[in-house]
Amino acid sequence: MRPILVNGTRIFRPCEAIHLLKGIRKRRHETQFKALLLSGMRYVEAQRLFMNPEWFDGQFIHLPSMAVKKSKRKQRERWIRLNPLGREVVRNFLELNSNLPTWQTWGENLRRWAKKTGLEHSGLSPKTTRKTWESWLVYYYPDKLTNIVLSQGHTVLTAIQHYINMPFTDDDKNGMREFVEGWI
Repeated sequence: MRPILVNGTRIFRPCEAIHLLKGIRKRRHETQFKALLLSGMRYVEAQRLFMNPEWFDGQFIHLPSMAVKKSKRKQRERWIRLNPLGREVVRNFLELNSNLPTWQTWGENLRRWAKKTGLEHSGLSPKTTRKTWESWLVYYYPDKLTNIVLSQGHTVLTAIQHYINMPFTDDDKNGMREFVEGWI
């Protein structure tokens, strides 16, 4: 199948995310990738969370207004909902010895890991994990759109315009289960 691209950014199918993980050799990078994916945070928000671990209460991530500095943000602050796997991964992320690298380095890492595993690398960027997560949640939990957009910091209109009409299959939905189960 051809890669899913939205405005030039890659959206993973579950099998592609699993495939990419096989190319990540360092445990630290694997944890960082999973934390970005399973939280749906913007890259800079994850960097700020690492420097402010008290924002994670063991259940949710509370991003105060100083964490969400995006100019076109829809919410001044937000609570990010995590499933049990996401809570475990975020805990591990916060225990790492170093924060995420620069935006540019992370993008290079994603492309390098994809090439290493033979995965098509077009559209890979630090935005990939966030867009993938929201797409999966919207597809898997279509009746929970309000909860999803509030957790992601978007509006329902944004979700409808960007995340609802993804070409996922029944196999993709089955693959999403291990990542999203227990989110709501």
